[in-house]
Amino acid sequence: MLLRPTTDADLARVTDFIVEEPISWIPADRYRAELAEGMYRPQWSWIAEADGDIVARALWWGQAASEHPVALDCLHVAPSVADRAGLAADLLRAGHKAFGQAGAAQPPLYNLTLSNGWRDDPAVSAALAWRREAALAAGLTHEVERLRLEWTPGTGVPAESGRLTFEEAPDEEFLDAFRRVAEGSLDAETRQHLAAHGPSATARKELDFYLGCPGERAWWRLARTPDGAVAGFAIPSATPYNPNVGYLGVVPELRGRGYVDVLLAEITRSHAERGAELITATTDTGNAPMAAAFERAGYRNTQIRMLFSAPAG
Repeated sequence: MLLRPTTDADLARVTDFIVEEPISWIPADRYRAELAEGMYRPQWSWIAEADGDIVARALWWGQAASEHPVALDCLHVAPSVADRAGLAADLLRAGHKAFGQAGAAQPPLYNLTLSNGWRDDPAVSAALAWRREAALAAGLTHEVERLRLEWTPGTGVPAESGRLTFEEAPDEEFLDAFRRVAEGSLDAETRQHLAAHGPSATARKELDFYLGCPGERAWWRLARTPDGAVAGFAIPSATPYNPNVGYLGVVPELRGRGYVDVLLAEITRSHAERGAELITATTDTGNAPMAAAFERAGYRNTQIRMLFSAPAG
């Protein structure tokens, strides 16, 4: 079995590799289009060959300006392989090693999209099972289930409540706000980084991440109460595909007052005023208050995402 990154000469064979399981995968047209934009790259696309035939592929993705891949988008092993999880784990480890040698600080996460109600579908559960086994064996042992949500204009644009005021602010003020709202967060990734690195480093990581997203920095707003105290912040952002609810948070001492709805409304309104026809969002299934806020705001749960990542630190 030969495990290696692809070359330009492999393109047709890589895109001809069909995934028939009921689980997320990357079709040929999307791969070719995003390869041209630098979001997929030959050195980020790994294959396993047996007697010259491709029997497995792992396609990592990054933003066009990314130095290293951000996420594994597609992992597939042919059903003819006896130990699909074992070969997939070997392929992931080979890719992770190469990315580390190229300077990546940690392995990219694995982002797997499932249908709602996947636990009741034996075919989807089986497709996930060997991929999960492979991810865990390759060191991606931090597992989180997330809701993928959508807002469309038919839901209606929320009106301003007047309960908070919103203003632009420099990075230093947002950095402090990131640090404050991380305390007691129910977001699994935030909690993991807090435990491993502490509040200041976690805040810096979050700030740098959103500064690097496709959304405009000018969209960000700090929220204040009528007496001028910082209540939290709202960051409308974007992916390479859609406007996105980037990050919102309420400082610990003001939680439980419904400000989460005001912040989410500000983000929704911000995107809607720029003509957004679709706003996407994600939140952990374990973050019940945030999930409830999205439901109140008319965001519809469309998919489930399983995220596997290396432990922080």
